[in-house]
Amino acid sequence: MNKKVAILGGGLAGLTAALHLSQNNISVSLFEKDPYPRHRVCGEYISNEIMPYLNELGVNLQAENPVLIDRLRFSNKSGKEICSPLKMGGLGISRYRLDYLLYQKAIESGCEVQHATITHVELKNDLFNISTEEEQFEDFDIVLGAFGKRSILDKNLNRKFFHENSGWLGVKAHYHNLDFPDNEVQLHNFNGGYCGLSKTETGAINACYLTSFKSFKKYRNTQDFKRSVLQVNPKLDAFFQNSEMIFDKELTIAQINFSKKSLVEAHILMVGDAAGLIHPLCGNGMAMAIHSAKIASEEILEFYKFDLSREELEHNFQKKWKMAFSSRMRYGRILQKLLLNDRLTSMSLNTLSAFPGMLPKIIKKTHGHYVQ
Repeated sequence: MNKKVAILGGGLAGLTAALHLSQNNISVSLFEKDPYPRHRVCGEYISNEIMPYLNELGVNLQAENPVLIDRLRFSNKSGKEICSPLKMGGLGISRYRLDYLLYQKAIESGCEVQHATITHVELKNDLFNISTEEEQFEDFDIVLGAFGKRSILDKNLNRKFFHENSGWLGVKAHYHNLDFPDNEVQLHNFNGGYCGLSKTETGAINACYLTSFKSFKKYRNTQDFKRSVLQVNPKLDAFFQNSEMIFDKELTIAQINFSKKSLVEAHILMVGDAAGLIHPLCGNGMAMAIHSAKIASEEILEFYKFDLSREELEHNFQKKWKMAFSSRMRYGRILQKLLLNDRLTSMSLNTLSAFPGMLPKIIKKTHGHYVQ
């Protein structure tokens, strides 16, 4: 075999798989249309569950001066709140820094990066050919799909979820706020969505919110929406009233879809958000994306080592992915339905206030074990 792997998309999952495979003498070509470093719409809190694996890859996040986070604060839209320790904890680090760090490590390990837009992927004579807007790349044994939440490739592959109504919008910016606690990740409910707040390695506070398009479309722009909807929650009002936005403008991403996604499409193995999105309320998307890359990379190495068939590779990958994530994805969907219903949220907060030991157990349902 050629031992050539193509990775379509250079987010956390794509970069991690590129690094893992390159370190194991696999020829890797990663296709990413935009250069590094850059910001992405993301919560920027990463669970400590993934730290042993990143350390194995030689990625030392502690050297980047991340913020140590060990506490969760949650409020409903009226501002009633509850706090809980995060037993496993995590780090606050920007995607601007984290992606660039992984990109540099992948390049050092021999990965070839093509800054190009993929237009077509074809499996012919058991090898993949990949076309970009400029040229064609041939003879890849395996292709990983790591192209994020929604891509033109999803449309070209005729993936089922792409044709479903995607009624979610994500908005992100960084802010100066001297009063925000270092060790907290905060989740604040508002009518039609929720906003996450956490500090990054630069000292800036990342504010990233998800809202239904139904709620947003009544307003002309994100500023009007923030004033009229988010800041009805007194906790968010206090934050934004006492903060200064660092970005020139907010970043947005539309048509976010939380439907179930196929893990293999046209023999392409899907990782990260391309395989499925966990709700940001669970605070774990970054760690899960990296973990999915580990699963795919290990199965690819087994494929080469034992000369497995493509069908065996696809079966083994899907089995391992489901074992790692199916339960967490299910609890994530339940939590979102619960916490977007104001009456149920208020009832839940009352119950959790009376029985505070329940919240860490709920959090544990959406968090994994240490990944090694």
